[in-house]
Amino acid sequence: MIFIADYGAGNLHSVQKAFEYLGVKTVVSGDASRLPDYQKVLVPGVGAFGHAINSFNASGFSDALREHVDKGRQVLGICLGMQLFMGRSEERGEHTGLGFVPGNVLRFDSEKEKVPQIGWNSVEYAKESVLFRGIENGSFFYFVHSYYCDPVHAEDIAGTTMFAGKNFCSAIEKNGIFALQFHPEKSSDAGLKVLDNFAKC
Repeated sequence: MIFIADYGAGNLHSVQKAFEYLGVKTVVSGDASRLPDYQKVLVPGVGAFGHAINSFNASGFSDALREHVDKGRQVLGICLGMQLFMGRSEERGEHTGLGFVPGNVLRFDSEKEKVPQIGWNSVEYAKESVLFRGIENGSFFYFVHSYYCDPVHAEDIAGTTMFAGKNFCSAIEKNGIFALQFHPEKSSDAGLKVLDNFAKC
């Protein structure tokens, strides 16, 4: 059973339907007090970082998720959810994130390519990752974002993607902390396999 955090900034139902298709049971809840009952937590997200982290803090999910991670349990952040795991974001001002992964959330700066990145792009593996087991290196996934994660430590990066002249971090794996800049629930068979890998790891 996977707990999907509802903090008012998530693409909850598409992720839930993807797990349902895979035969994986989930619960969607905005009650952070229920989170300790689950081994696996998913943090989806669309929208602006500042509003999202404020909602996450106000709902009690920040403290609950820190305790969850401290216990060595697993969490997966998707898109904005991934960005919330970082230490700091520069989106529309400066904001402090959860700090699970040291690093910053930065905006793409490109005169050659249109920002945001919307559409399919490939992921090159930076290391062997649980999430990408059984998925060919260089597979394509669906992205929608204007900001990207820039981790301090290279060993936290599980996958990279080229856009706007930058080979940015598109996947993270660190001690049970998993994160994806792309949307696996919108990424066809490869994306479903990523979600299945998380459910089974």
